[in-house]
Amino acid sequence: MSAHASVKKAVIPAAGLGTRFLPATKAVPKEMLPIVDVPTIQLVIEEAVSAGITDVVVVNGRHKHAIEDHFDHAFELETTLRQRGKVALADELAKISTMVRLISVRQKAPLGLGHAVLCAREFIGDEPFAVLLGDDLIDNDRDPGIAQLARVAERSGAGAIAVMEVPPGQEHLYGIVSGERLADGRIRIRELVEKPAPGTAPSRLAVVGRYVLPPSVWGHLATTAPGAGGEIQLTDALRQVAAEPEGLFGVVLEGVRHDAGDRLGYLRANLAYALKRPELRAEVLAMLRQLMDAHGDAHGA
Repeated sequence: MSAHASVKKAVIPAAGLGTRFLPATKAVPKEMLPIVDVPTIQLVIEEAVSAGITDVVVVNGRHKHAIEDHFDHAFELETTLRQRGKVALADELAKISTMVRLISVRQKAPLGLGHAVLCAREFIGDEPFAVLLGDDLIDNDRDPGIAQLARVAERSGAGAIAVMEVPPGQEHLYGIVSGERLADGRIRIRELVEKPAPGTAPSRLAVVGRYVLPPSVWGHLATTAPGAGGEIQLTDALRQVAAEPEGLFGVVLEGVRHDAGDRLGYLRANLAYALKRPELRAEVLAMLRQLMDAHGDAHGA
């Protein structure tokens, strides 16, 4: 991976069943659940595009055609909107279909995150690439999360992954890393453990859903045996990347991370993004105050 290689391609694994959001996800991909009125995956792709990424490979599963449809032209809808004078809305919809070159790849069996990324190998090729998880949101309008990682990767010629400190007792829910913290804040990763047993985690630094990886990861993914949960874990391949001369760096991203794959995280993300909208902020705050008052009255009763 050249120290001057720029990141132009990204992989978004989106083949999961979304069981935490059933029954909503029985017929609707979890990545299409809206944050206010924008599908979650559109926010993720907008982050990638704003970081200079031009090609996105979505690794999907059965019954996920809605993702492809969303990023295609909706001729009848756009035409109808224009005829009704809603030109701005029609232009907004048309822009969605041209924001990025989207490639859809099918993961035919649920063999894990590492396998999902590997499904994109043919389309990514021998160059550094980004991975963005479709239910992780990094809210930073000034400096996209994946752009922060890309800069580290481009300067160092190494892989870079997003990490955050999690509360004590939650380490078993994440991939956990440990290593040496450098003067510039980066962490030279020496150890990665996928969902360590309670009390055994080497740190409280958890891997979250943003990665910029060197092409050497393909060989590691291709030979990685099933790990935790009987799946091919991306963490296991990252451990091998970390052992390479260029190494692997952890970066604490600037921005607010929302886990939109968790019900409470999803609700929080909706409120946070609604409060960023000038046309919604005042009414959302008023609604929250009303709900708090009603909850307080009910609790007091």
